[in-house]
Amino acid sequence: MSTAMNFGSKSFKPRPPDKGAFPLDHFGECSAFKERFMECLRDSGYESGACRQRAMSYLECRMERQLMANEPLEKLGFKDLIDEKSEAKPEKL
Repeated sequence: MSTAMNFGSKSFKPRPPDKGAFPLDHFGECSAFKERFMECLRDSGYESGACRQRAMSYLECRMERQLMANEPLEKLGFKDLIDEKSEAKPEKL
């Protein structure tokens, strides 16, 4: 057998994920949003594109409750949904 015992060579240095760690939703603060998203996935045959509005709502809930870092929704891939929202709102004079 040619198994080398290189215990002293390179040591493994763990690093955090690129977006950082985020706490779990232990108190179920966003569970209603998650359930609506999961229901949409099941109803659409797990076609996630059909459930993007609910995914965005779930992530907004998590950000509002500091369960994940605040990120602009545009950066999370929801720019088109935000544009639709702003177009749907009537302008105030």
